[in-house]
Amino acid sequence: MAAEGKNPTATLTDNTTGDSWELPIFEGTTGPRVIDVRKLYAETGMFTFDPGFTSTGSCESKITYIDGDAGVLMHRGYKIEELAEQSNFLEVCYLLLHGELPSPKQMKTFETSITYHTMLHEQMMYFFRGFRRDSHPMAIMCGVVGALSAFYHDSTDIRDPHQRMVAQHRLIAKMPTIAAMAYKYSVGQPFVYPRNDLNYAENFLHMTFAVPAEEYRVSPTLARAMDRIFILHADHEQNASTSTVRIAGSSGANPFACIAAGIASLWGPAHGGANEAVLNMLMEIGHKDKIPEFLKRAKDKDDPFRLMGFGHRVYKNYDPRAKVLRQSAYDVLEELGAQDDPLLDLAMELEKIALEDDYFVEKKLFPNVDFYSGIILKAMGFPTSMFTVLFALARTVGWVAQWTEMIEDPHQRISRPRQLYQGYTGRPYVPMKER
Repeated sequence: MAAEGKNPTATLTDNTTGDSWELPIFEGTTGPRVIDVRKLYAETGMFTFDPGFTSTGSCESKITYIDGDAGVLMHRGYKIEELAEQSNFLEVCYLLLHGELPSPKQMKTFETSITYHTMLHEQMMYFFRGFRRDSHPMAIMCGVVGALSAFYHDSTDIRDPHQRMVAQHRLIAKMPTIAAMAYKYSVGQPFVYPRNDLNYAENFLHMTFAVPAEEYRVSPTLARAMDRIFILHADHEQNASTSTVRIAGSSGANPFACIAAGIASLWGPAHGGANEAVLNMLMEIGHKDKIPEFLKRAKDKDDPFRLMGFGHRVYKNYDPRAKVLRQSAYDVLEELGAQDDPLLDLAMELEKIALEDDYFVEKKLFPNVDFYSGIILKAMGFPTSMFTVLFALARTVGWVAQWTEMIEDPHQRISRPRQLYQGYTGRPYVPMKER
């Protein structure tokens, strides 16, 4: 932001009294300008009213930038397409945390630190056994991540930079282990421990799908697709779960509790359940012959049916993440021979028809990242209950980076939104016997 006193201003005028106030206007390095209303209440006695905070900038950040109209997503200035094509997930993690791409030496040190933090404290196994076998994996993940603070006391002091760094690495490293164990527990299979000779995505797939009775070979194609899914979900600016992490962290809560709060927020179907909704929609359609019928319903404003996985509330053009993941979806389907799966065959036919339909082209309702990630995860053998778990696994690095940025911000204050009160005022208490 520019220094105060040198900024342009916006004039706010109260037409009922004739009073007016000058509010500073700040400019970021790119994106919309913002009106500074921090002193608004002190100077005017009024608050702004913005349900959902969709027109409110809640913080300064240097991590992620989105231009939904232009279809742009950048991490630290690097386009998501370039990162997904040329980088890998751990390198993107380093970039989000430190602001720069690592040197070879820095990368090796970082990879080693993550690799040797993947094990869970053995006593945490008892936490898993405390859940019912049919528990949703997100419920397990939320509980176990919150419990990390009970086991790793040496990384909960948020004022200590070293402890913050250790907490960052632990969360990124242990999340795949927790996610894989949540899956194993839900299907009644024994836990598979992490291996230090595998990379991040390979290790996760091994822990998820290997069994002690036989050797499991990790497919390079599947590992690359998994890595791309992690990259494409690593951070997405100030969304609901990220804001939840920041709000929880503003109180001084430990990082494990803050990330558990983010997981709880992500679990909501309006946020993290979009790719699961894609599979549910495909099952509702049921057969390729019914696609025209459902496309007609999708165009009918009076019909509650929605074509899930097409269009995006942020991206008004093509979702830049979908461009990258589309090829991975085709690679995975070819590798696994999954084209014979009726549901995946239906998805490919739906994609083809929607991309050629004048209505969807005109409305720019293109397939988004959730459409392709849902297809990939289904082909790999993940149940839909695991889809949001994988989202949380990938998004952990974004949450951690945003949490760290907030903690290190000298202007950071505890979050305390205000309200427009519409309730009763000044009612006298009526004793029980008189009611």
